Amino acid sequence: MNEKELRIRYIRVLEKFAKRTIALLKLSDFDDKRFIARTEKNLEEMKKAKEVILTSPYLIALKNFIDSIIRSLQHHSETFEKERETLLKEANLLQKEKNRNTYKKDKHKNQKFDDGY
Repeated sequence: MNEKELRIRYIRVLEKFAKRTIALLKLSDFDDKRFIARTEKNLEEMKKAKEVILTSPYLIALKNFIDSIIRSLQHHSETFEKERETLLKEANLLQKEKNRNTYKKDKHKNQKFDDGY
């Protein structure tokens, strides 16, 4: 398999895992046992993909977010509320990082093009 294909597949697996986990965290009837069970199942699927080196800031933040999910699964409190709040905050920061380039304003765009007329 091509290196580019492996990279794209790995990134898609990471994003899929993160989206599933965030959706579970945002449920109004959050249940910590169900969250842990489903996340561990999704983690097994994620481990099947071959890991590649990530370079962009968003992808590095995504990998760090997934690592914090795994740490919270291994070391969590009884109610899982503190971990849930922390993970939701990190998820919001991750989404902000992803959308950062979308909202970049092009300053002085009228001064760029001068055709001489």
